[in-house]
Amino acid sequence: MNTRIFKMSFASVYPLYLQKAEKKGRTKTEVDTVIFWLTGYDEQTFQQQIDGKVDFETFFAEAPQINPNVAKITGVICGYRVEEIEDPLMQKIRYLDKLVDELAKGRAMEKILRS
Repeated sequence: MNTRIFKMSFASVYPLYLQKAEKKGRTKTEVDTVIFWLTGYDEQTFQQQIDGKVDFETFFAEAPQINPNVAKITGVICGYRVEEIEDPLMQKIRYLDKLVDELAKGRAMEKILRS
């Protein structure tokens, strides 16, 4: 498994999430909503993570609360079934990828947020 991403700065990948969603007519607010839902960050604590240029490992380690409904996120991302990824950090990163992917594919927000 490629663990190089663990040390990548979240701030360097975040614009790519935005770009992917915005290309499909979604907004930064929607991307942030998905991230806040998954991690428990709010605008202020999230901005601190971006400004601090923390890596993915730190970003998820310091997340206030991983959403208890993450187990409802299923499917394939980057060729892996997210529910079968054994490494807990890699699984959280892929959950995030999957949520942004669903957003970009035009899925309804209620469905993305598993409500």
